Amino acid sequence: MDYDVKDLKLADQGRMRIEWAEESMPVLRLVRKRFAKERPLRGVRIAACLHVTTETANLMQSLQAGGAEVRLCASNPLSTQDDAAASLVAHDHIPTFAIKGEDKKTYYKHILAALGHNPTITMDDGCDLVSTLHSERKTARIIGGTEETTTGVIRLRSMAKKGVLKFPVISVNDADTKHMFDNRYGTGQSTLDGITRATNRLIAGSIVVIAGYGWCGRGIASRAKGMGADVIVTEVAPLKGLEAVMDGYRVLTM
Repeated sequence: MDYDVKDLKLADQGRMRIEWAEESMPVLRLVRKRFAKERPLRGVRIAACLHVTTETANLMQSLQAGGAEVRLCASNPLSTQDDAAASLVAHDHIPTFAIKGEDKKTYYKHILAALGHNPTITMDDGCDLVSTLHSERKTARIIGGTEETTTGVIRLRSMAKKGVLKFPVISVNDADTKHMFDNRYGTGQSTLDGITRATNRLIAGSIVVIAGYGWCGRGIASRAKGMGADVIVTEVAPLKGLEAVMDGYRVLTM
């Protein structure tokens, strides 16, 4: 089996963390149970370019349970969890190509490796997998794909407008549940977590300026306010600015 991960000795640690993450993923657990029984993905080959984390590991396990032949590479080397990648290889026998902090050359080598089994479906986060497929002229077997993030959707729509996109792609990014749970709640929490870890600053009593009151801005503002910050919102769209005022924030120009 092909793979490229940092250290397979991390696999047992990764397995424990993947199982821990599964405890907070009851819907996916139900899907996996159904997939294991019905095997709806038998014969499907999936190439996935996603954040290689414990949550993604559970997704890969579920696709495998459904009968799919899966290969995974990292969409962002900075988010790769090396122990999760090692566990997927050692315990689940899923070809995984991801090393935290990998350079650009290795990143694209891993994308090509993920495409090595001539996939029929793509799962992308940023459109690098799909764009590589097109540049390598290996789109003939693809029946469709998914794209998770705004950046990738923008690139795909540009390709479609130019008439060069060779297969349909579902914009997961446009799903209401994605905006609410990923952007508003996920980004809302992780942004403040990152700031706290990087600066060791106490949020309570700090002045936090939120540039834009979209889904991410709403989530960050809500979390910062809940932690005791004085939150100021800047917004160029009048209705969103009014919404921020009605939610209890000061709205000022940048």
